[in-house]
Amino acid sequence: MSHRPARRPRRHLAVASALAAVAALTATACSGPSVGSTPAAADDAEAIDWSQVEPASEITWWSNHPGQSKAVEEELIARFEAEHPEISVKLVTAGANYDEVAQRFQAASQTSDLPDLVIASDVWWFRYHLNDQIMPLDDVFEHLDAEADDFQPALYADYEYEGQHWAAPYARSTPLFYYNKDLWAAAGLPDRGPETWDELQEWDASLRQHVPANGSTFGLSTGPSWGAWWFENMIWGQGGEYSDGFDLTLDSDESVAGGQFLHDLFHASGVASLSADDAMADFASGLIASTIGSTGSLKGALDAASFEVGTAYLPDGPAGGGTPTGGTGLAIPSSRTPEQKLAAAMFLQFITNTENTAYFSQSTGYMPVRTSAVESDAMKETYAQTPQFRTAVDQLADKARPQDYVRVFVPGADALLNQAIEQIVIEGADPRTAFEAITPQIETAYKENVEPYL
Repeated sequence: MSHRPARRPRRHLAVASALAAVAALTATACSGPSVGSTPAAADDAEAIDWSQVEPASEITWWSNHPGQSKAVEEELIARFEAEHPEISVKLVTAGANYDEVAQRFQAASQTSDLPDLVIASDVWWFRYHLNDQIMPLDDVFEHLDAEADDFQPALYADYEYEGQHWAAPYARSTPLFYYNKDLWAAAGLPDRGPETWDELQEWDASLRQHVPANGSTFGLSTGPSWGAWWFENMIWGQGGEYSDGFDLTLDSDESVAGGQFLHDLFHASGVASLSADDAMADFASGLIASTIGSTGSLKGALDAASFEVGTAYLPDGPAGGGTPTGGTGLAIPSSRTPEQKLAAAMFLQFITNTENTAYFSQSTGYMPVRTSAVESDAMKETYAQTPQFRTAVDQLADKARPQDYVRVFVPGADALLNQAIEQIVIEGADPRTAFEAITPQIETAYKENVEPYL
């Protein structure tokens, strides 16, 4: 962008603890820009004496059931209600994905039709915070002795602003490289993912002989909250980035090189194909030999595929790469009554405790959000029986990188970035032209919706 905010965004570093059997599981997390003043919601929350509040008898949870987890979430509710029969929880399917939930939440913000707990994805929760729509969790977690310091620090710090946490990690993930081990073996390839994108292109000649006639070596799908997420690995791999702080860098030679790499993957080498709907479904059916999918897609892929599924780190480019963290947390709306807030916090604490985050991870493939769960006997047994579950935990340690500010902190930027990515992939557009087309819109979104709050 044309200028930097008066106060430079600050990055907080956090270190995640390790699996006992994994050396130095560390990750750097970005906790975002400094906000110039404490919003009213924080003042209201700080004024509550939680010891004098009786929790509400009924709360509502809005979810999109990440990782096809509706049955898992229903089981979590049943466990909570068994332990807290005085509180009932109503689960509402508020959308098919994070964006639909967020749009419904935004639309309901001026009405009484609000949930007590809501999905807050990596590209939406900051907007909730700027609009004073969610409350900080630190005080109520302290009252509940929720052991917030047991959250994997790299994941919990993603929600930290001005020393307060505005959501708690729930269904957290990194993108993974998925590959069909049967096709890999048929092609005579080593049983591992490609270490670099160049290596995948070298393997294409061997693999394409074994995929269906209408298939490909590698497939992808796009869409808001998806395309601009996995593409971070590719643009970083060329030495580029969406932004430096809030300064857009889409016009740098390195960033354009990232777009050109993506263009050539589809339109020059022919290694990649675009899935009409869901690349993970095409992968599980055997149509494509490999893809990028969320950690949260792992359990579904293992269940659906008739072949052995391999998981690996995202490949590197000439400048390295890395993986963004992502997925969703859970937030409590600031306009609810203290009674509703307390009951929601109790439920949030419960479904993210050691036992239940391990259960959620085992059932979906999402990462456990507590250090104690990562180190638990239950998860160690899971990693031993199904090593694919371990990949995301190791990748978080070895390759995690904070997401670029403009994607996660500028409202609407994620969708605009995805728009440029789709122009490159679907239409074969020149990357520099595609990036130039969205730049003014992102700059306007920043100036109108973020800069005044910094």
